[in-house]
Amino acid sequence: MTSVVFYFQVHQPPRLKKFSFFDTETDPEKRYFDRKKDERIFHRVAAKCYYPANETILHLIEDTDRKFRVTYSLTGTFMEQMEEYEPELIDSFRDLVKTGAVELLDETYYHSFAALWDMDEFKEQVREHRKKTKELFKYRPTAFRNTEGLFFNELAKVLQKMDYIGAVAEGADRVLAGRSPNHVYTVKGTDFPIIPRNYRLSDDVGFRFANPHWKEYPLTAEKYASWIQAAGGDVVGLFMDYETFGEHMWPVTGIFEFLKALPYKLMERGVDFMTVSEAFAHYKPAGELNYDPAVTWADMDRDLSAWLNNELQWAAFEKIKALKSLVMATKDPRIIKIWRKLQTSDHFYYMSLKYNQDGDIHAYFRNEAFESPYDAYISYMNTLAHFEGHIKKNYGARARQPARKHQ
Repeated sequence: MTSVVFYFQVHQPPRLKKFSFFDTETDPEKRYFDRKKDERIFHRVAAKCYYPANETILHLIEDTDRKFRVTYSLTGTFMEQMEEYEPELIDSFRDLVKTGAVELLDETYYHSFAALWDMDEFKEQVREHRKKTKELFKYRPTAFRNTEGLFFNELAKVLQKMDYIGAVAEGADRVLAGRSPNHVYTVKGTDFPIIPRNYRLSDDVGFRFANPHWKEYPLTAEKYASWIQAAGGDVVGLFMDYETFGEHMWPVTGIFEFLKALPYKLMERGVDFMTVSEAFAHYKPAGELNYDPAVTWADMDRDLSAWLNNELQWAAFEKIKALKSLVMATKDPRIIKIWRKLQTSDHFYYMSLKYNQDGDIHAYFRNEAFESPYDAYISYMNTLAHFEGHIKKNYGARARQPARKHQ
């Protein structure tokens, strides 16, 4: 029997203001981050996606006597915004967790790429995420999902030492090397298990569902269930942004009707459902996968190029890394938190200069924050310059290079 693992990423970033040196606000948290925009967007997405999607999935779990099973990871920045802007939504997610048919995964609190450059910082962000998950849901995750699916061989060793039983990762073609993504695998050099994402089937819903020019349009639950059945294997990993339901794919597209019908169409075909950890317990690894170089779930390349590809992105990334010693010297939790919020991967995503299909997706997410990649870069770097100056002025710490204004 083939099993389906549904995994949904739930994330909202801390959006930056368009930085102005004429702003007289003295609190850096209020000066840098556009909380009004965050609130406006969160209310919109909650109404269009989070509430109706949670209601739909809760009904499916209850109506199938918990045979329908789902896995989520909620970023720390999402959970913070949920607490501040839509506290009733917490109860909606708690109702899902209480069914026993929902698993929560751990990840970095700030949706960052800390694992690329500082494992101590990575572990601290994961600990913070674990603490927030326990606080809100009385839940201790046992499996892991890294920011944007970022995975590499050494990360498996780190996660194993942190007592995680496994992780989800991208099923990139170059990693699978002709093998099916529909199995549990171990990571090269370890016995650490992962479930690869079946990106073709996942993206059929996450990106192509509402495209009238797609040759398979319209995608029905019956058709999609037949594809999953035909894909075979042990476990089909269907991983996507939760905002697919209602926000990226508006209700008028029929996405909720599709979601409501799909579990029944799959069960009619003998396909069952598991959470990530249940799949690790049930299926033996079918082989070993080599995640070197690193893989993500973004863009056609499925690498780091969505965030770290051009000179703008690299300059910004190197600068935020360089501020660590200065930030930590303050020993001020508020300053450290601001620095970590500035690590959120979305800031670098907005600076992408890609074009064609990948560029369209970047522009879709960037448009509510900045007019262009250059606007995103200038605002980000000016924010870092001001942040550095603020620390020096108020904490007496010194950095090697003076803060600079970017034009």
